[in-house]
Amino acid sequence: MTRLNERNKKILNAVLEEYIHTAEPVGSKAVAESCGLGLSPATIRGLMAELESQGLLARPHASAGRIPTEKAFRFYVDGLPQPQDLSKGDKDALLKGFESADHGEGALKGTARSLATLTGCACLMFMPDKDNFIIREINIVRVDAGRVIVMIVSSLGVAVSRFLDIGIEAASLDIEKTCNYLNSIAGGLTVAQLRSIIVAEMRNEKNLYDELLDRALRLGAMALEAGGVQDNGLFVEGKLNVLDQPEFRGDVERMRMLFIAFEEKALLVKMLDKSMDDGKLRTYLGSESMIKEFEGLSFVTAGYGVNARSNRAGMLAVMGPVRMNYSKVIPLVNYTATLLSSAF
Repeated sequence: MTRLNERNKKILNAVLEEYIHTAEPVGSKAVAESCGLGLSPATIRGLMAELESQGLLARPHASAGRIPTEKAFRFYVDGLPQPQDLSKGDKDALLKGFESADHGEGALKGTARSLATLTGCACLMFMPDKDNFIIREINIVRVDAGRVIVMIVSSLGVAVSRFLDIGIEAASLDIEKTCNYLNSIAGGLTVAQLRSIIVAEMRNEKNLYDELLDRALRLGAMALEAGGVQDNGLFVEGKLNVLDQPEFRGDVERMRMLFIAFEEKALLVKMLDKSMDDGKLRTYLGSESMIKEFEGLSFVTAGYGVNARSNRAGMLAVMGPVRMNYSKVIPLVNYTATLLSSAF
């Protein structure tokens, strides 16, 4: 861990904050005016040279000012206090996005748009397979004499439908009683947990003597067939916020790589995979992502929601240049994760 005295910390922070806002190399005069140390530009230049020798600053051109390195940003981020509370305005903006749709995917997309606007970056919202959603209710709709639709509604409001052909049994199926039974055992469980319970109940010989129960269990098993309700989803909002950053605006090749990453999404999911083990709020700066296409980009990620299997239901991330305003972005991501978790 790099150790700096208080004077050099203030100088480094002054360079970082100036660079975050301007995206331009920072000169000693600007630092002298903002660091509050009362030092001359000449003295500041000498101290900036020390920081450069420590790998915290770099000089892109011989006569230009200096820019913070990735190492400097890591030093800065690690020194930030715990995420602070948001202003009422920021909270209201996120709540408005969250409430812009009745429920489900629309609420997630609305929240992602609001977060992208507030941060000036891109926002990624990842929903895992719906096997991990907590079940709110199960509905069955008769289509015709041989077919039904089983609809599983999660606590977030996301509905997953299965179209089932059950032959002549559909005509005599007591839909109301079947729904009541499935809901009596499904509430508060994930799809995966309910599937396990149904399999166990079907193995219980005493259930074979109850025709209604037998039909309900077999119908539930068909609806919850492994792989049948999986639908991974990744939403990306605010792409242009990233593509329009000064660092990338004139670099055609970088913009092309970013555009491909946005469209294919596999690389973005790979990035979020890094945080999925525990869902804690994390930052990945530049090369820390270990993904070539994301060089020069940073991610602030967090999990949202709770389920019995992995303590997280989904992931969200803010993606932007390494010079993103972490003191603003980190509290926004933290609050958004809490907001989304409240929906589960």
